[in-house]
This record gives sequence, structure tokens and C-alpha cells, in this order.
Amino acid sequence: MTEFVAPEIDWLALAPLIVVLGAGVVGVLVEAFVPAKARRVTQIVLTLAALAGGSAFIVVLWPQIVAQPVQVVGGSVTLTPFALGAQGIIAVLAFLGVLVVADRTSTGQDAFAPTASAVPGTSYEDLARRSGLEQTEIYPLLLFAAGGMMLFASTDDLIVMFIALEVLSLPLYVLCATARRRRLLSQEAAAKYFLLGAFASALFIFGVALIYGFAGTVRLLEIAQRVQQGLPLEGMSVLLVAGVLLVTVGLLFKVGAVPFHAWTPDVYTGAPTPITGFMAACTKVAAVAALVEVLYRISIGVGGISPDTMRQLQIVIVVVAVLTMAVGTVIGSVQTDVKRLLAYSSIAHAGFLLVGVAGFNAAVQSSTLFYLLAYGIATIGAFGVVTLVRERRITPGSGEDNGPVGDDGVVLGEATEIAQWAGLGRKAPWLTAAFALFLLSMAGIPLTAGFIAKFGAFSGATSGGLWWLAVLGVLASVVAVAFYLRLLVVMVFQRAQDEPETSGAEPGETSSGVEPVETGVSTSSTSEGRGGTAILTKAQVTTAQRVVVTVVGSRGPAAVAIAVCAIATVILGVFPSPVLDLVEQASKFVP
Repeated sequence: MTEFVAPEIDWLALAPLIVVLGAGVVGVLVEAFVPAKARRVTQIVLTLAALAGGSAFIVVLWPQIVAQPVQVVGGSVTLTPFALGAQGIIAVLAFLGVLVVADRTSTGQDAFAPTASAVPGTSYEDLARRSGLEQTEIYPLLLFAAGGMMLFASTDDLIVMFIALEVLSLPLYVLCATARRRRLLSQEAAAKYFLLGAFASALFIFGVALIYGFAGTVRLLEIAQRVQQGLPLEGMSVLLVAGVLLVTVGLLFKVGAVPFHAWTPDVYTGAPTPITGFMAACTKVAAVAALVEVLYRISIGVGGISPDTMRQLQIVIVVVAVLTMAVGTVIGSVQTDVKRLLAYSSIAHAGFLLVGVAGFNAAVQSSTLFYLLAYGIATIGAFGVVTLVRERRITPGSGEDNGPVGDDGVVLGEATEIAQWAGLGRKAPWLTAAFALFLLSMAGIPLTAGFIAKFGAFSGATSGGLWWLAVLGVLASVVAVAFYLRLLVVMVFQRAQDEPETSGAEPGETSSGVEPVETGVSTSSTSEGRGGTAILTKAQVTTAQRVVVTVVGSRGPAAVAIAVCAIATVILGVFPSPVLDLVEQASKFVP
């Protein structure tokens, strides 16, 4: 009988994961034992401290891991420079994302329903809103999601990778259903994400089973060694190819690549906007890093698979990259909603990332990490801006369009129609400038981080002999520039519908120069006790239902996140050398 030998664990190597996931557990206890009045502040401080602490441990570990990658817990966690770099990017982006999540804005409300379990429109939901309940459970869920992403990007074991996939996915399914406004749309987004995510998870684990049937192991490096030593049985290579393809499909779903992208527009639109930004940036980092781990370790890790099998995998990635760029840019160019436009932009960027991955060149992975960092910063900043652009309902007789929030002007949800963003440059010039900077970075305009990122990705394709794919990527980028510029033109050069116009009305006329009309709306009783009919002008009828666009003030966190993202976008575009040197060190992903 074999005696069990406990593995030696390098606790310092696991410190980033322990801090983030451990803080998530502590956050659950906070919900149970901390008084309600102090709970929100406690959760925010705990979440930000955990992410900052995880980032600090990554900085401490960096020199050691660059010199000598390590396998922890018997290889369940493999810390290579590439994996540690992905963990660091996730921790930094999650920190910025939580700043946007924590912002209440000048309305005094955050983006989350007081009780997400309430059926929309019921008296229970109204009671929870009037009682001032707050949804602070979102912070432990964010920590669990971030910890799952960090593990997802740094494991060599396909079973552990599947567990990490569920740890990061399940909190996101819940968070997508917690929007304060448009509750039904939010719950619909969560349901779609859950159903399609469960389907993708099933494909992933089925692929793991096929790979295990081929190699007798679920460790990626051991699988590559089995391949190098020769196939276990003649004709068994079909299990490896089918298994890797199914695992790749599960990962491409998280990346948001075509044809596994159907969830992206609806989920991005329906989820609370701060959660959309967090999910769009951090999940893509984790999924692309895991995709690289699977494809590159099996294909070129230790001798790799046969050239024919590698060519088959490369063809699949190339086809998906072309379709993803085409769908993201073409359909994105006709969108009329800002969040859906950013969703299709995310799909297009998934295609650009796959252009670099398709080169199957280990050195290109440094450019992949830089791309993920640049895209994530621009995405969190862009969705942070969207949270501050709101609809405002003006009641009759208020006489104000842009006054303080009160009975005469009720701030509603985000104004996401592109037409509503007309004239935003005059209402909030600094916010518009930041948003324009993020869009230009996504478009890949020089002197922004996006230009350096796309240049690296397309250079990776050319170094792998796929110069024609790089050309297609450049053409798709040109198309994408068109719909980014369209939004910029609307913000800067078009006049807002609620901007006042000079009126040449003569004395005695109404301000709009129209005659009174009878509305047919019953008014309160007259002094004689009889009901009357309201006589209003057409302008007053319009004003009674008037909704204008306003920019609410941030109480700090979201404004800080937007400013940091804007500054980082410029620095990474103008002085990218220090970060490029770091990601160059992270190009090693095999221990």
C-alpha cells in the first residue's frame, strides 16, 4: 500500500491567490457580523486592500519567478513569468474596476439594486428601495471572480483550470443580475450568460476527458511529453485533436470570439455598467492567458505535437480570428447604443488578439500581455465614463434643465443611445476628452497604448508567416476607426437636443411661439368644486415628458479610475519601453 506523501507548498508563491481569495472569504464574514451602517465602507476597504496586497506580492515574486519558474502544489499552480504577468494585469485592472463599482456619484446611489433577489416591480422591491438597503455582497463576489481569474491564468492542470473557470464565472452570473435600473434586462443578461456559460463549460470538461483518454494525464506539460514520446496507440491522435478543440471552444467563449460571441452584446448591455467594465477587461485577460497556456504548451512546450496537428490548430485559430474581426467591426459600425458598440468593439479586439496568438511563436506572448493591459485600461475607463452620463427627467414648470438633482429633476439610468451623447463635449469637456482618448486607443491611433498593442500583435502574426492575416487585421482596424470617430463626432460637433435656442417670440406669445392646446387631462377641482380640463401649450406638453442628458458628478472613486486610465493610456503610448521590457521578460511560459 502506497503511503501518502504531502506535497511541500511554497506559500509565498501562492500569496497573491491566498490574499485575494482569502479576502473574499473574510468579506462573506463581514456580511454576517459587521453592522449594516459600516458594512459598505468595510467591504470597499477590504476589497481594495486585498487587490493592492496581491499586486504587491506579485512585485515581490517577480525577480524570483523570472530567474526560475516554479510549480506549486504538485504542478496544480505553475508560476512562470507569463502566468505571473497575467496575474499582475488582472489584479491592477480589478483594482481600477472596483473603484468604478464603489462610486455612488452625486445622486447618492450606486449602480446596484437594494435587493437583487426581489422580483422587479413588486412591493417588496419598493420597500427595499425606500428602506435604503445596500447590496454589499457584490464585493466578496468581485474578489472571488478576480481570484478565479488569477488561478485560471496560472495553472498547468486542466481540472484545476476548470475549477477556476467556475470560480470566476459563477460570481459574474450573479453580478450581471444586480442592476439598480432596467432590472428585467439585467436579469435577462444574467440568464443568457449563465445558460451559454454552462454550455461552454460542458464542452470544456468534455474536451478534458478526451485529452485524458489520449494521454492518461491532465497536466499540460505531461501531455506534451506524451506526444513527444509517441502516441499511446495508433489512431488515438483524434482524441487529442478533438479534446484540444473542445477545450479551445470553452476558452474562446470567455474570450468572446466568433462564433461563440452571441452572449457578449446582450450581457454587456444588461449588466450593471461598472460590472460590464470589470468583466470586459479582466475576463479577457484570464481567458486569453489560459488559451495561450493550453495551445502553446501542448504545441511547442517540450517538442510539441506533430506539424500536421499543429497546422490544424493554427487553421482553427486563424479562421476564428478572421470571423471575429469581421463580425466585430462590421456589426459594430451600425450600432446605435454605446454599450453595444463597446461590446462589438470587445469582439473585434478578441480577433486582433487572436491574430497574434495564431502566429504560434513563443516570443509573441509578450505583445499579447501588453495588448491585454492596454485594452483593459481603455475599457475600464470607457465604461467608467458611461456610468456618469445619465438621463434626467424634467417635471413641468421646473424651468431648469441642468439644475441640481431634486424634485425638479430626477436622475435616471445611463443614457446609452449614441444620439443622446450629442453635445456632451460642451457639457463635460474633460470627461469627453478622456472618453475620446479611450476610443482613440481602441482604434489604434499613434501616441496611444492601443497603437503599440496592435503593432505588437500584427508583428507576431508576420513573424509566424501569416503576413496576410496581419494585413486583414490592419484593414479591420481601419473599419473600426470609422465607428469610433462617428461617436466622437456626435459628442463634439453635434448640438444636444436640450441645448437652449434663442427665441424671437413677440410679447403675448408663448415662449415657443405656439398656441395653447387642450390636453384632455383632468385637473384638480376648481374653487366651485367642478373638474376642469388643463389648457397647456404644446411646449408644456413636451416638457411634461421631457428627458434630457446630464453628467452626474463622481464622489471620487470613478473619477480617480478614469483619470488613472487616461494617464496610463498616454504613458503606454508615448513611453512604452519600461512596460515592454517587463512583458518581454514575461514571454517565458514554460517552467
